[in-house]
Order: sequence, then C-alpha cells, then structure tokens
Amino acid sequence: MRASDADRDATAERLATALAEGRLDLQEYERRLDAAMAAVHLGDLRALTADLPEPPPPPAPVEERPLVAAAGGEAASPWKEWVDEWRWWLGGAVIMTGIWGVTSIMGGALLPFWPLVPLGIWAAILVAAAIWPDENSGRRR
Repeated sequence: MRASDADRDATAERLATALAEGRLDLQEYERRLDAAMAAVHLGDLRALTADLPEPPPPPAPVEERPLVAAAGGEAASPWKEWVDEWRWWLGGAVIMTGIWGVTSIMGGALLPFWPLVPLGIWAAILVAAAIWPDENSGRRR
C-alpha cells in the first residue's frame, strides 16, 4: 500500500521521539528521516521504525466529574459557588475601599464613598443569582 503524507509525518514524529530519547544519534536520525520523506510504500516506513519501541498510547480524555462528595458522603453544596462569588465581592470591596481611603488621605478630606456604587450593583447581581434560576445549567442556585 502506498504511504500518505500523514504516514510519513507520523514516522518522522516517531523518529524525532527516538532521537530525543537517545535511541538514535543525529546522523542515524537524519538518514532515516530522509528515507521516510522519500518513502513510497508503508513497508518502507515500517522498516525505518522496526527496531524502535512502540509509542505509548495517547492519554485517555478527561471526563467532567460530578460534584465531589463532602466528608459526610453528601454532595457538595450548590451554594458553594455563590459563596465563592461573595468572597470575590469582599475582595473587591477591600481593594476599592483601600483606594478610596488612600485618595481621601492624599486629598486631605474625606471624598464621597464612591465604592458604594459598584459594590451595590455587584451585590444586587449576586442576590439576583440566588433568587432566579441559572439558565445555563437549568438548576436553582
């Protein structure tokens, strides 16, 4: 059977792996690579890699896992993600309040508490996410 470009490329990859593993020296690799690129039949390609070990099988695809069971054997709480989002909110609140405080001190007077606006909007979104269903997963938070 005649060899395709994909067959020649696969053989070239296998030879490169053998070179990287120290199974071939550079001259032997170049000789075999030139022969692989000029190969017409699959048998020609097999002869170039016959003395090399078979490549390892490709890794199995990673499956998406369900929620991890908690210590008591119960499923993890669906509220965990929502609580994590509140932790992000709290981090943002600390940073914005710090910026407000530093700018107030540098200005010599208390500025209006501007972090109230973005934090209020963000909090309203988090509360709404707890009340209305999540349309992407079809479950309530």
